[in-house]
Amino acid sequence: MPHANNGGVSVRYEVDAPDAGDPDEAVVFCGDVGLGAWQFGWQHAALAGPHTVITPETRGVGRSDAPPGPYAVEGLAADVDAVCAAEGIRNAHLVGYGLGGMVALTAALASSRPASLTVVGTPPAGDAYNPDGVWADPTDPAAVEGSLHGLLSVDFREAHPDALPRIAEWRLAEDADRETFEAHRAAVESFDVADRLYEVTTPTLAVHGTDDAVCPVSAAKTLAEGLPRGELHVVEGARHFVGVEASAAVNDALAGWLAEHGADPLSG
Repeated sequence: MPHANNGGVSVRYEVDAPDAGDPDEAVVFCGDVGLGAWQFGWQHAALAGPHTVITPETRGVGRSDAPPGPYAVEGLAADVDAVCAAEGIRNAHLVGYGLGGMVALTAALASSRPASLTVVGTPPAGDAYNPDGVWADPTDPAAVEGSLHGLLSVDFREAHPDALPRIAEWRLAEDADRETFEAHRAAVESFDVADRLYEVTTPTLAVHGTDDAVCPVSAAKTLAEGLPRGELHVVEGARHFVGVEASAAVNDALAGWLAEHGADPLSG
């Protein structure tokens, strides 16, 4: 995997590019608090091929460096920008989950590189987001599997009982340790763009499950209403892992959004 450097911090990432396409444009994932790259699997599968897709490992996670915390969203956004710069990406379509959505919004305030944003389970300020609802100690298999009860709806868990142990296995292998989680939590707690939403002129799609217990859907409504080019896509009954349990609906919305806002889908 290649890596980018941001002020001495090495950020590892993966690139999946079609044989033909715009080399200056890519979909770039931004990760949620403490989660490994597994979280992007459902959307990556739908977007890779038609689009160049870049999957960074958030600082502190996977093979990216883990400098001492606390972290700030601005620093995490600079990490993503360093990855885009390393790959020569002029037009980045950022797709962020939770903390990653905060990173995407901050990146749009700091740079003209973001061409569109899709933010999933993301509020305009960190006080509307509960990181403890996402955290599970990756050394405790029972705790990891138990955490999924609050992150995925009862309907999904009953319909897909085999999915829980699989997701738990990925979390055990890839999620951050407690020290990194606390560094990510600090970034969440210091995040607040509620009074600057009018400055985010980048087209932004806010995707949210109505039953999200980590971040209430009311926060997404406030976010979308405050953004000059914001749109809200609500998924009934879904919880915080809406991109997992409602992947078909989320992927359809995301593909349409990318097509509408200039992402050039080419199939190899």
